[in-house]
Amino acid sequence: MTDRSRRDVLKAAVAVGGSVGLSACLDAVGYQGEDRPPVPSGPADLSTLPTRQFAWGEFIRRDEFGNEQLPRHQTLLYLDLPGEGAPTPDQRATVERALTRLDEAYAWSHEGLLRSIAYSPEYFQRYGSLPEGVDIYPAERLSAFETPDFDRQDALVHLASDRPGALLEAELALTGERATANGVAFDAALTDVFEVADRRTGFVGAGLPASKQEGLEGVPADGPVPEASPLFMGFKAGFRRNQAPEDRVTIREGPFAGGTTKHVANLRQRLADWYGEQDFTQQVMEMFSPMHAENDWVEGVGENLGDDSRVDATLDTIREQAREHGRVGHAQKAARANRDEDGGVKLNRRHFESADDGIAALHFPSLQREMSEFDAVREAMNGQDLTEVTPAVRQRVNNGILEYIFVRHRGNFLVPPRSLRALPTPDGEAPFED
Repeated sequence: MTDRSRRDVLKAAVAVGGSVGLSACLDAVGYQGEDRPPVPSGPADLSTLPTRQFAWGEFIRRDEFGNEQLPRHQTLLYLDLPGEGAPTPDQRATVERALTRLDEAYAWSHEGLLRSIAYSPEYFQRYGSLPEGVDIYPAERLSAFETPDFDRQDALVHLASDRPGALLEAELALTGERATANGVAFDAALTDVFEVADRRTGFVGAGLPASKQEGLEGVPADGPVPEASPLFMGFKAGFRRNQAPEDRVTIREGPFAGGTTKHVANLRQRLADWYGEQDFTQQVMEMFSPMHAENDWVEGVGENLGDDSRVDATLDTIREQAREHGRVGHAQKAARANRDEDGGVKLNRRHFESADDGIAALHFPSLQREMSEFDAVREAMNGQDLTEVTPAVRQRVNNGILEYIFVRHRGNFLVPPRSLRALPTPDGEAPFED
């Protein structure tokens, strides 16, 4: 089996899920063979695990420039808590037991399994109030032209690993379809308490989008996605200097100190037009900025940019660029609201692609201390103010990448610290007994 065909099987296996997907995955990679390194297990002392569920940065690969390279395979499980009212102490204990078994089974790393569980505002409203001291609220429309379905499920489990077999095996254990995972017996499952409302999968990394593009709705038949690109639109993202450090997105005070807020959007991509109507220079203009194109700052997928997209150099003259070139860039628009008073970046973005349902799409998780920070960045990305500069820039046309993305889902969540991960109360207490 070639490397490319193996990648196809692995992505398909994760997307299919269940025992069938796991079996296909194991066959493709020789997961059970002696030549396959074992998936690393969790530590003997679980207290050594990070107190912050979203603390992934120290435990993943980085490229030569220090840019984070997220785990190549990812799964989002949206969970509902049946019935009304607050959960019981027994339910809390069951959820904690299932997550503890996961901690025992898998090392906190890209070769093991990175994970988190987050809770929606709707979950907390079971108690009659939202979390204290946290800027969190139900998801809303963030532009006049979008019509998303809102994710109002109670909880969101995010699993990520370079090892698709580990990802699938962990999911099966958490959903009660498998009694063990990585040699650890699971005496509890999340589905003993929750119901799975939706399951979404994805991938990120050089070679993966290119290998998946054939026959995918929204992608041209001639397969234009570059092999070197980690994302469908042909460019790198997540440059280290343009990402908020995990400390910056951490809630500092109150009962949920050590947590963060998480927005997750799902966007369908219209890549036939992105590749069919734009040449490389125009793509650079609309992804980064006209200055990037004018100065030849981007080569190929953007590897030459190192650890900095150079977008900050384009902000002061964005209106002049719009008038001169009749276009504005996605990155430069968003960056206007994504900097604090000291110039630090506010959002940590962890997006990955999807081929669920045979459609080219993007999952866009974003971490920030306050949910309103994300909303402000999205408003700046909409670029409504720039339509007043020149008639060439319209609500979606020549306005970054808005013409090529369509929001299907939005959801807001609170990622509590690990100590409060099992069905927390709004005041940050999660008792396991009456």
